[in-house]
Amino acid sequence: MRRRHPLQTAMKNLLNVWKPRSLRFRLTLGIATVSAVGLGGVAVWLGWTMESILISAHKDNVLYIAERMPNNIEIYQQMYPQPQALQKAVANMSRDNVFLWIENQQGKIIAQTGGLEELQPLPVSPKTANFPLPGISISEVNGRYWILCANPLSVNNQRIGELYIAQDISADQMMFLQVIRNLGVATVIAIGGMTVAGGIYIKRSLRPLQRICQLTESISAEHLGNTRIHLKQAPTEVKQLAERFDEMLLRLHRSWEQQRQFVSNVSHELRTPLTIVSGYLQSVQRRGSNLNEVQREALAMASSETDRTVQLLADLLTLARVDNGQMQFQLERVCLNEFVEQTIGLAEQYHDRPIHYKPLSHEVFVQVDRNRLKQVLLNLIDNAIKYSEPEQPITLSVEQKDEMGIISVRDRGMGIPLAQQTRIFERFYRVDEARSRSTGGTGLGLSIVKTLVEGMKGEIHVSSQLGKGTTFTVSFPIVD
Repeated sequence: MRRRHPLQTAMKNLLNVWKPRSLRFRLTLGIATVSAVGLGGVAVWLGWTMESILISAHKDNVLYIAERMPNNIEIYQQMYPQPQALQKAVANMSRDNVFLWIENQQGKIIAQTGGLEELQPLPVSPKTANFPLPGISISEVNGRYWILCANPLSVNNQRIGELYIAQDISADQMMFLQVIRNLGVATVIAIGGMTVAGGIYIKRSLRPLQRICQLTESISAEHLGNTRIHLKQAPTEVKQLAERFDEMLLRLHRSWEQQRQFVSNVSHELRTPLTIVSGYLQSVQRRGSNLNEVQREALAMASSETDRTVQLLADLLTLARVDNGQMQFQLERVCLNEFVEQTIGLAEQYHDRPIHYKPLSHEVFVQVDRNRLKQVLLNLIDNAIKYSEPEQPITLSVEQKDEMGIISVRDRGMGIPLAQQTRIFERFYRVDEARSRSTGGTGLGLSIVKTLVEGMKGEIHVSSQLGKGTTFTVSFPIVD
């Protein structure tokens, strides 16, 4: 046998808990989506705002230097020659991580930040970075982040050259990226926490609905009048749903009772007149010596249909009595071996079909109602005879298994399709409609058998193969 991978098992268990179509899954997914959109949006906005503030501060610093530089040079020119004045102005405007240099119109550096000559080649230059002219831009050069500015430099309306400003913001940028990463991790954790907490809360909120589902699974037609849904600490809407459901069960119970009473009354009222009609028809058949063949066939058909209708009404009356709780079972200790043998003798009086019997070597005692069990066995024998060929025998056997006394009735008929074996005990259900009609079946025999067996605390099962026959097994607990 192929072993399932642990990951596959875990995924299967997860899908059983979180069914994609379940209300719990959809509500939790909704909470996760809203949390992700809300917190994610806040995180993005906060990051963008922080970056804007950081960059704006650095840009303002660079713009301040670019705007002040001509004035500073003009002041220093009043005291020093131009080359020395340019160097003094550049040194005065220098800041930490801010590099300044001035190039003349021939592209030669004529003034620069102190110590910059030791860093040749320059950490960032017009050749390695995209200096805007004029303007400010942010660029990444050699793995570091820079704010770059290049402006034409004129003093007293005299063009000196170009002023280049490069501010290293790598430390601030790295700190900003670390803050963004931490913010992202915190956002993911917050979304996960909100999703888990929301899932737990939703699960608890849906418990009343699960309770309703569990109660409805155990509701049967016989207990409609006594079934009520009692919920504690449930939301108002769920309580209203439970109240409406209780009212619906009460209406169904009343309708079911009216239907059963109607069936019982109709069956009782019609059985007597139809029995009289059947007796008259049989009497006419016996005494009608002057009837022609067509008349005899018509009377025979009418008598057959009348008998079939009387049997149908009798079956309906039996079921109605069981449904209304009016059928009483007189349980007593019975030896299955002897009882089955007596029932076979009774069945052989009405059928010419051979019936084989396989008894146990020792006696098996169960507690049943003799008359009801006899009705069950005769019904099963009659059913086996109807649905098997005339030359095929019927086999009955008594067994003992796991403290249960088992009676088996087997035929070698056409069998029952597997898809229909679960429905043969339903009322009015026929495997073969045409054949059931021709054999006089009403579709209630097996339903009555199941009802009587369960009324005696027993069980009935069927196993069948097409073309090989069908076996019905009736089992009851063994008594001492």
